[in-house]
Amino acid sequence: MYFPFVRHRKTFYAFSGILVGLSIASILFFGLKLGTDFTGGSVLEVTFKERVPSSSEIKEQLKDFNLGEISVQNSREKVIILKMGPQEEKIHQEIIERLNKISEVEEGSQSFESIGPTIGQELKQKTKIVVFLSLLSILLYVAFSFRRISRPVKSYIYGITGIIALLHDVLIPLGIFAVLGKFYGVEITIPIVTSFLMVFGYSINDTVVVFDRIRENLLKSREDTFELLLEKSLNQSLTRSLSTCLTTLLALFAIFFFGGESLKYFSLSLILGISFGTYSSLFLATPLVASYFFILEKKMLR
Repeated sequence: MYFPFVRHRKTFYAFSGILVGLSIASILFFGLKLGTDFTGGSVLEVTFKERVPSSSEIKEQLKDFNLGEISVQNSREKVIILKMGPQEEKIHQEIIERLNKISEVEEGSQSFESIGPTIGQELKQKTKIVVFLSLLSILLYVAFSFRRISRPVKSYIYGITGIIALLHDVLIPLGIFAVLGKFYGVEITIPIVTSFLMVFGYSINDTVVVFDRIRENLLKSREDTFELLLEKSLNQSLTRSLSTCLTTLLALFAIFFFGGESLKYFSLSLILGISFGTYSSLFLATPLVASYFFILEKKMLR
């Protein structure tokens, strides 16, 4: 008994299309809230001796300073990280004095660093290059790996559908982060960008596993129609994909709930990316291959 993935592909396309459309709209209207890593600014890490003040208390105490938009994160036990606009050492000392009025800061515990806008701009450029090279490498790898199964569809089609699925897996989490940035001040930082690059690898790996099963079945089977062969390959990969996804998510949810503030959104981006990556490898990438085949078949019959 097979689940008809290919037969219901239009329903999956509609679902993914709505999510991607909403994600693009949220990115265009809200934008992505870039962290200090990309925009430049100052980062102050402070350890308190006893009570750790709340985010609202800290912001209230520092409101007289011209610090720009302040981000307050709980890092480890009794440790907070303050991110703000570029500041001088003098302001840094005044901030420590103000924080001492709320709760005593442990002497010598604080670290203060500034990230210039030039460095932030350079990081943005390098991130774009890394993403582009990653996508290109994936496309070339998949096309090369599947060169032996260039019929009934060309091997590069698997690579293209894999890239489409990959964009789907990254665009939707980015849209969610645009909403979180707008309403909850969540920033896009280097760790979050790193997590999206990890999603690239995880997602394409999951898709390639399904494609690899298609390759095996194409080489072995000469009787099944291409549609039936795709359905069979998807159903044979279903248990493996879901098991891998669930075991990975268990670890990520543990990090999300117990790993501290600094790992919270890093793990959230992985949770979203891996969830949608598993969905797209089963419900999007292979059905797209089927859709291309049906278009090709119609052209040949004319």
